[in-house]
Amino acid sequence: MTAHADREGRIDAPGRIDAPRPSEAPGPAGTASRTGVWFIGARGSVATTATAGCAAIAAGLHPPTGMVTETPPFADSGLPALTSLVFGGHDTLDCPLSKRAEVLADGGVLPHGLPSAVRAELDTADAEIRPGGPLPGDTRSDQELIAAFAADLTDFAHRHDLARTVVVNVASTEPAPAPDDPRLPASSLYAAAALRAGCAYANFTPSTGLRTPALTDIVALSGLPHAGRDGKTGQTLLRSVLAPMFLQRALAVRAWSGSNLLGGGDGAALADPAAAAAKNAGKERVLADTFGTAPEGDVHIDDVPAMGEWKTAWDHIAFDGFLGSRMILQTIWQGCDSALAAPLVLDLARLLARAHEAGISGPLPELGFYFKDPDGGTSAALAEQYATLLSFAERLRAQA
Repeated sequence: MTAHADREGRIDAPGRIDAPRPSEAPGPAGTASRTGVWFIGARGSVATTATAGCAAIAAGLHPPTGMVTETPPFADSGLPALTSLVFGGHDTLDCPLSKRAEVLADGGVLPHGLPSAVRAELDTADAEIRPGGPLPGDTRSDQELIAAFAADLTDFAHRHDLARTVVVNVASTEPAPAPDDPRLPASSLYAAAALRAGCAYANFTPSTGLRTPALTDIVALSGLPHAGRDGKTGQTLLRSVLAPMFLQRALAVRAWSGSNLLGGGDGAALADPAAAAAKNAGKERVLADTFGTAPEGDVHIDDVPAMGEWKTAWDHIAFDGFLGSRMILQTIWQGCDSALAAPLVLDLARLLARAHEAGISGPLPELGFYFKDPDGGTSAALAEQYATLLSFAERLRAQA
């Protein structure tokens, strides 16, 4: 994922964020059939993989493996077709998407030859990426940055005659802001811009996004659908399956420890202890929500640059069985976060766009299946989250 630099300057009016402006809503209603997908961190590994993958699936080059919305329960739910998605985004880096895709292919993340096969689609998306920020030395206030980001979104929607746009944050994890910080974190600036431009929003990172008191009232007034925080792709996915098993079988978990070895942009970003703490909070939340309290044990994250885009996640679970017999379960998950996350990001964009079209607003706990930190009102168990997601698909189908 792509890192975003720290900010400089002061806020003009602490805690005040303008409400969405109806005049800035994208495009005339009902006149367009295409849907915008606007990535924060648009030149990062996840966004590049999602953009290239969507083009490959739409062209029939590869099957939609990993895309839950392409399974039978979601047929006839009115989701936007993959061929109708138009990509753009914000980023602070200049590396073209085609070059980034070639690097991912060299690392085994994308299939060999795919970057060349979808070069035109990557170049088209790259032309829609705008400078993100704020970068060091940027003296604009939070309001000025939000206005600039929202203007990029509005321009994107009007130029492509989009029915609606979904903003998805897939940038690198940022440290949690200090309680007395007068500035909004970058993730919240982008989230506020999404609301101002009339866009649905998903935060696939542990960063703050909409989860700040400064945006609480505006989120409620926006009338826009939004979903969760911190995508659930690997280690936490396993935890959300295994933890309910121990609970349902009345096996007492004494300790649950984990370790992650990873490289790439994520590894570099999470080498910052503050960013790692924000990431680990979501991993631990699944256990606390399932058991009522978090078991003893921590999660450690180590940056191993030689691993590139790949990571290994190891869990060690100590539990008691009948008559106090001591037992151990260990799991090893080896995979590529970008390839795991990309289909889920495309799912979320389609589901949020359809929810927006159907007039569904506010937080969507029905999409908790995709998140470590979902919106309230959803179980932490994956099976229950999946059942809720299927019910949501039925709701969308009924309104199609």
